[in-house]
Amino acid sequence: MEHLVKCKFSDLDEIVKIDIEVIGNDSRRKYINKAIEEDRCIAIKNESSVVGFLIFDIHFFNCSFISLIIIKPTERRKGYATSLIEYFISISPTNKIFSSTNQSNITMQEVFKAIGFMQSGIIENLDEGDPEIIYFISTKATV
Repeated sequence: MEHLVKCKFSDLDEIVKIDIEVIGNDSRRKYINKAIEEDRCIAIKNESSVVGFLIFDIHFFNCSFISLIIIKPTERRKGYATSLIEYFISISPTNKIFSSTNQSNITMQEVFKAIGFMQSGIIENLDEGDPEIIYFISTKATV
């Protein structure tokens, strides 16, 4: 059974281990630690272990921005990313929520669309030859 929790410092090493598995290094340890410290990191746990996490902030034009969603590679395609995003939508401190993914990340684009996010723009030149697509959803019926 899965459950969603705000991350605690005791989760840091397990979360960083998942991040290392995905990106190959621990370069985001300080970033993840700060997100935990500021209550901006949510984990999804399967029984007792963390299988994924989401980090957000509210500095994107005073709107929520989901800046990072990482699911352990062996646990992907099981609905964990969807659960994390839907949970965040339910607790978001702002009505407008944005996120993004690379144009090459078709799986994440499908997740956003299935949840009800709409494409809101494209940013070129972040990753060479792979534009970043911005997605948006409102927690209110009308924007």
